[in-house]
Amino acid sequence: MAINTIDARMAAKMFIAGAGKLESQKERINDLNVFPVPDGDTGTNMTLTIMSAAQEVESVKDITFAKLAKAVSGGSLKGARGNSGVIFSQLCRGFSKEMEGADQLDVKRIARASQRACETAYKAVMKPKEGTILTVAKGIAEKARELAGETTDVEEALRCVIEHAEYVLSKTPDMLPVLKEAGVVDSGGQGLVCVLHGFYEALTGKATDFKVEGKANIAAPADGPGGGSDIKYGYCTEFIIKLAKEFSETDELEFKEYLTDIGDSVVCVALDDVVKVHVHTDHPGEVFERGLTYGQLTRMKVDNMREEHEENVIFSDEDVANARKQEEELTREKVAFLSVVAGDGLEDIFRDMGAGGIIKGGQTMNPSTSDILNAAEQLNAETVFVLPNNSNIILAATQAAELCKDTKLVVIPTKTVPQGISATVAYEPGGDPDQIEAGMLENISMVKSGQVTYAVKNRTINGTEIKEGDYIAINDDGVAAAGGDMEESLLEMLDKMTDEDTEIISLYYGEDVKKEEAEALSERIKYRFPKAEIELQNGGQPVYFYIVSVE
Repeated sequence: MAINTIDARMAAKMFIAGAGKLESQKERINDLNVFPVPDGDTGTNMTLTIMSAAQEVESVKDITFAKLAKAVSGGSLKGARGNSGVIFSQLCRGFSKEMEGADQLDVKRIARASQRACETAYKAVMKPKEGTILTVAKGIAEKARELAGETTDVEEALRCVIEHAEYVLSKTPDMLPVLKEAGVVDSGGQGLVCVLHGFYEALTGKATDFKVEGKANIAAPADGPGGGSDIKYGYCTEFIIKLAKEFSETDELEFKEYLTDIGDSVVCVALDDVVKVHVHTDHPGEVFERGLTYGQLTRMKVDNMREEHEENVIFSDEDVANARKQEEELTREKVAFLSVVAGDGLEDIFRDMGAGGIIKGGQTMNPSTSDILNAAEQLNAETVFVLPNNSNIILAATQAAELCKDTKLVVIPTKTVPQGISATVAYEPGGDPDQIEAGMLENISMVKSGQVTYAVKNRTINGTEIKEGDYIAINDDGVAAAGGDMEESLLEMLDKMTDEDTEIISLYYGEDVKKEEAEALSERIKYRFPKAEIELQNGGQPVYFYIVSVE
C-alpha cells in the first residue's frame, strides 16, 4: 500500500530513528576520515549534532510540523560541532524552513525541502568543495526533484533517493584525489546516507524504538523569579573529569544511573579523555567524590538554587530584569576576545595575552555552536573576537556569530594555535574593533604552524605512506614528515618551514612530553638553526606532542 503523505508524528519518529542510525554507525564513519590522527572525527561530530536536535524533538509535546521544524533547526544549529556537523545543521535548517508551514509532507514538498536544504548548506560554506557531504546533499535534492514528477509514493521516493545518494557517495573519490588515495568515500556524505537509512527504517516499520536512550538530556533552564517554588534538588553542580583511565560505555551508564539516583537534570557527556557533568542534587560532595574515581576534576561549580530563588522572589521579575540590565550596561566592555584551546599551559598563554574567556577544546573536542555562543555572551562586551585555533571549529564559530543577538561576534579564522597566539598581539583592551580585527587578520598570515602527533590507522597521503603508530609532522601544507622517530619527524618538518629569513622558532610541548625531553630537543633545534631564536614553553596540550611556530 502506497504512503502518499507523512504527518508530523511520523516525521518526528523518522528523525529520531535517523539520529539513532547515525549514532550506531559513528565509529565506522570515523574510520573513513582521511587524516589518520586522533581528532574530532566526522562521525562523532555529526552524531553530537543530530543528537542535540533529537533531544529537542523528543521533548516536544503535541507535535506539529511548526514545532518539529523549530526543534530540528534550533537543536542542530546550537549543537553543531565540526565542519560536518555545521553543514548538517544547515541542511536541517533549510529543510525545516520548507517543513514548518506544512500539514502533511508529500513527495513534492519533500523535494522542495531537499532543494532548500541543499541551497542553505552551500551558502553556509565560503568555498564549497565537491566530493563532500555537500555533493551528496545536492544529489539527494536533484533525485527528489526528479521523482516529484514521477511518483506520489513517499516510501518509493525515499528508497530511490537513498539508492542515488549511495551512488553519488561512491563517486566522491573521483572528485577528491585525497579520498581516492586513502581508499575511502567522504565521511560526511556517508553520515548523511546513514541518516536517510534511519528515516526509511522508521517509515517502513523496521525501526520501532523512537527514544534517544542513554544520551545526555538537555538540562532544563534554571528557575527564575516567579517560578521554581517546587525545586526538588537544591544544588546545581557542574564539573569536568580529566580521565585517568578508560571510561567505558558500562562506566558511563553506571555513572549516569548513580547521578539519576541522587538528582535530576542530568547531563553526562564523554568526549575522548574528558567527561562533562551537570546534575541538580542535594549532595554535590558525593557527586565530586564519585567523579574522582574516574580522574581529576576541574571547572567545578556549585550554585544554591533555593537560595537564589528566595532572594529573587523579594523582587518582581521586572525589578530583577531592570537591575541586571543596568549592571550589565555599567560594566560592559567595549571589546573582548575568547580563545578555543586545550592544555593548561596554552590556556595561561592566551589569558596572559588578554583573553577574557577560554573554551576548552580543539582537535579532539570540537566545541558546539552553543558552547561558543554562551561563552561570548558571558563576556559582556559590545564586540567579542573568537579565535577558533582549528580549521574544524571555524564554521561553528561563524554560526555562533550569526545567532548572537546582543553582542557583535567577530570570528578571526585562526586554523592553528600559533595563528591564534599571533593574532592576540593585535588585541588592545578598549581599542577600536575595526583596527583590532584588521591587525589580527594581518598577524595570522605572518606565522607558519606545525604540530607532531601519532597515526591511529594506516593511510597514504600525498605519496607519504603512514603506518599506524608512526609519528606524523603536519604543517600548513599538510603532512610534512612521518616515521618511527618523533624528533626526526619534527626536524624534517622544520627544514621545510624555515628559510634564511626565519627569526623565531617557538616550541610548545604537550602533556605527554617531559620537560627534560623538550629542553634537549630545543637544544637540537638551536644547533640546527643557529640564526633563529628558540622559544620553549609548556603548552600542556593533549594529542599533540609538540606544536611549533616559525616567524
